[in-house]
Amino acid sequence: MASADVLAPATPAGKEGLAALLARPERAVVALDFDGTLAPIVPDPESARAHPGAVPALTRLAPHLAAVAVVTGRPAGVAVRYGGFAGVPALDHLVVLGHYGAERWDAHTSEVHTPGDHPGVTAVRAELPGFLDKAGAWHGTWIEDKGGRAVAVHTRRTDDPDAAFEALREPLTGLAERHGLMIEPGRYVLELRPPGVDKGVALAQYLREVDASCVLYAGDDLGDLAAFGAVQERREQGLPGLLVASAGTGESPAELLAQADLVVPGPEGVVAVLDALADALE
Repeated sequence: MASADVLAPATPAGKEGLAALLARPERAVVALDFDGTLAPIVPDPESARAHPGAVPALTRLAPHLAAVAVVTGRPAGVAVRYGGFAGVPALDHLVVLGHYGAERWDAHTSEVHTPGDHPGVTAVRAELPGFLDKAGAWHGTWIEDKGGRAVAVHTRRTDDPDAAFEALREPLTGLAERHGLMIEPGRYVLELRPPGVDKGVALAQYLREVDASCVLYAGDDLGDLAAFGAVQERREQGLPGLLVASAGTGESPAELLAQADLVVPGPEGVVAVLDALADALE
């Protein structure tokens, strides 16, 4: 597909964001979700790996930009390993904001900064196995421990993932509230984590830190709506941005697709956008 076909936002705001990025790339940030955006969605989250074209595309694009950031609910170190981001010379300014910004990995130091375990998450992690068993939802569900800052319950492997998801939403919301946590729904996953931390907060803080004049953000799920909202707020302040939805699996939420300036077919489409930007800037 030609670069002109890939870089074709459908909205005036998206076109303005793209034009600003191409005009002043040295003041622009490209920020990307990981699962479903840089990495295909897979049944086992531990098997997720970045699309093979992701690092090569970022290697071409990053030197032209102020920064590249990966914004993910995963622990920062896990995203770095699964993404293959460490030790890549052209990505020496890449930042991974893990646990929705509660953790941070900087490529130039290769260090992860973390605030430590949240007591509510520790309590929920211990309670969840018995809680799911009593709820009659143990078979086919599984718990993902996100390193002390969040814990998630997946229903993708159940006989009826949608029914299991809906059956667990209310009781898990109650469990989260009892331990001072919030619940974040995704595609066949319900994540329990501390309030006041989301991709929008993480993205907004980072953009202020690097004094970005423009941002491209790409995501695929409900958790990315907060980041989309952060870009929309910047637009209201006169700072351009481009919102990209990765929709390759057919499961992307309608709310995300409705707000996107550009919809692409999954991680393959996101890589095509990154390559097209690099083509335009080289």
